Amino acid sequence: MRSRHVDYYEVLNVSREATDEEIKKAYRKLALQYHPDRNPGDRGAEEKFKEINEAYEVLGDAQKRNHYERFGSAGDSGSVFDFGFQGNFDSVFNDLFSDFFGNQRQRQRKGSDLRYNLTIEFEEAVFGGEKEIEIPKEEACPACSGSRVEPGHEPVVCRQCGGRGQVRQSHGFFTINKTCEYCGGEGKIIKDPCKRCKGKGSIKTKRKLKIKIPPGVDTNTRLKLRGEGMQQFGDTVPGDLFVVLQVREHAIFERAGDDIVVQVDVGFPLLCLGGEIKVPTIEGESVLKIPPGTQQGKVFRLKSLGVTRSNSYGKGDQLVYLNIVIPSDLTDRQKGLVEELAGEFKSSPTARKGFKEKFMEFFE
Repeated sequence: MRSRHVDYYEVLNVSREATDEEIKKAYRKLALQYHPDRNPGDRGAEEKFKEINEAYEVLGDAQKRNHYERFGSAGDSGSVFDFGFQGNFDSVFNDLFSDFFGNQRQRQRKGSDLRYNLTIEFEEAVFGGEKEIEIPKEEACPACSGSRVEPGHEPVVCRQCGGRGQVRQSHGFFTINKTCEYCGGEGKIIKDPCKRCKGKGSIKTKRKLKIKIPPGVDTNTRLKLRGEGMQQFGDTVPGDLFVVLQVREHAIFERAGDDIVVQVDVGFPLLCLGGEIKVPTIEGESVLKIPPGTQQGKVFRLKSLGVTRSNSYGKGDQLVYLNIVIPSDLTDRQKGLVEELAGEFKSSPTARKGFKEKFMEFFE
């Protein structure tokens, strides 16, 4: 932990009477503001982020907060590791044994992840395919070859650490190696930064990538491409690229999970007499048999003509909804025939009441 005079309430900009929820809200706001991913290369923001996390680690825990308010520190007063320096137990442990095993193991630092929003067609979501995209990338500066130093100049050795990148601090019988604050652990200081990249060591460029779209994807599906994110100076591995899909609406088909829905207009006589109709499917036209006396609201299911299931085998189905089309401009002869048919239904003792009522509702 830091030295005891640090006011954690002041760090989080909250009062000492702040509730747990108020402390959490303040922490989230500040952490988002000073997060390293939002402030690349800003050491001041990085230190502030560490300080914010340290403050919340204490004030966000009821027991530590109570101890801090009573004694001015977060841990027990006799704690061996309460030396008043930054870091956690792991860093202390590594520092203690660095003298025995040589230089300290380098920690992996991953570059920033990227997000790319990609709009695809309905058919591409169903069958899959391949798309080519262009994304921003960071590559080594061609002027300084990534060294960040202006050509013709050299960095100077850090006087604080003597080029080691670390400084030693003694705490009783412990000797602690800490990262040098002046050079950031590099052992060198750049006084003449590269003009082309402004001392970053990398420049922005663009790269084309081919994306394989698996069948069965849907809107908001995320495809992860490892190692295709950002990698700036100091990053040991590149970040990842997340391609977020948006499926364009189709003029005919709709999607309901793994099923495909289609609306087909039919006439009333077809429902009465039955017959065959051609319906569109994602794989082409298909013949659908309509039984005589089909009721309104009947849904027909065409097996395995839906979307490939992403988490299991097989496909969904196609659901066919029949929309009854009522003619609005009947001829005199058609009106006469409809009236004659309506009369037949009224006088037929075997006619089903529900069927007659629906018929009269449509045509009277």
